[in-house]
Amino acid sequence: MRLSNRRDRCKLVRGALRRPLPPLPDWTAVTDSALRDRTDPALANWRNAVFAVFALSGFVFANWAARVPNIRDILEASTQEMGILILGIAIGAIIGLVASSHVITYMGATKAIRWFLATAAAGLLALGVIAQFAPSYWVLFAALMVLGAGNAILDVAMNLSGAANERRIGKTLMPMFHAGFSVGTMLGAGLGALTEQLGVPVGAHLGVTGAAVVVAALYVVRHLQPAEEPVAPGSATGWRTRLTSWTDPRILVIGLIILGMGFAEGTANDWLGLAMVDGYGLTNPGGAAVFAVFVTAMTAGRFCGGMFLDRFGRVPVLAGSAFLAFAGLLLVIYGPSTPFAVVGVVLWGIGASLGFPVGMSAAADDPKRATANVAAVATIGYTAFLIGPPLIGLLGDQVGLRSAFLVVLVLVAIALVATPAARKPKHL
Repeated sequence: MRLSNRRDRCKLVRGALRRPLPPLPDWTAVTDSALRDRTDPALANWRNAVFAVFALSGFVFANWAARVPNIRDILEASTQEMGILILGIAIGAIIGLVASSHVITYMGATKAIRWFLATAAAGLLALGVIAQFAPSYWVLFAALMVLGAGNAILDVAMNLSGAANERRIGKTLMPMFHAGFSVGTMLGAGLGALTEQLGVPVGAHLGVTGAAVVVAALYVVRHLQPAEEPVAPGSATGWRTRLTSWTDPRILVIGLIILGMGFAEGTANDWLGLAMVDGYGLTNPGGAAVFAVFVTAMTAGRFCGGMFLDRFGRVPVLAGSAFLAFAGLLLVIYGPSTPFAVVGVVLWGIGASLGFPVGMSAAADDPKRATANVAAVATIGYTAFLIGPPLIGLLGDQVGLRSAFLVVLVLVAIALVATPAARKPKHL
């Protein structure tokens, strides 16, 4: 069509200018998608690194525990003297837990993991070298304090990193991370048993193992990402602010969940095998086999727990697991025969598997207060591992171990009642 004059051409141009322009491509969506594609492998590497850190922590502790009889023989120590020696770990752990929130706030979780995994490994190395070449009771006590303190600060830092990774991936991962600790413990115990069987000197075993863990720590930590959220300008971050976690009712109740379920886990670790021997007439290998059933059930519960938590939510799954632990304890305490008790052990192991990791995850719900909150509930929870063994042993001397487990039953019941505290606050 030919335009007859200049006026017609101007009208056509003005009409075109009035028409709405087509929308621009949504480059933001494309960029976000590409960014997610680039970030996912980094998050996966972070996840795998956290799993490895948990496994290394369990590995360090189990290698020491496996050589306790050998160290006792070197020192020619009595059972009471060994009990006092092992108290060094507990004292170191208390010091580490009290300091953890302040240390991690200053260093950051990733740097704390690097330094304190190396510290725990150095403590293991020192234990082996001292026991083998210059055995001294109180020097070993000091080395155990180093091991305990390093492992305690490491524990808080790796739980913080795991919780941050869990938030950013958007999938429940904490039970799997704690399953990593169980895997590391089994591998460490297996290596310790093998070196004992082969007659490897304790100095060579613990020294080489400690050095290897230091090297592994330097490699693994490179894949971690910062766990901390940016702090708004003017926000209070001093030590007084961190101590307010101890006045937060929700954090204290989550601490009760971890205390009860941690007590259930710790009691099984220390006393289940002996309770099966004394209470059900099993042989020593039989008691060890039943304890292996417990560890296997707990590890399986942690590997599979994330799937149930993502589907049903924290509170129902925590309540269900606490109920399983309660039922399992009843069968172990009052079971009429060994098969009933073994079924109870399976229920106990599965039931106790999720309390500690899910409690840690719940404490870290608020990223800005995660360090102080996780340190607080960890301190409450580890009280179970510190006071549990002597308390159950004392009661067991009076009424028998099966009846002494009633204390655990009560604490698990309290944890069951407290499970609603694990629900994520609506404002987060």
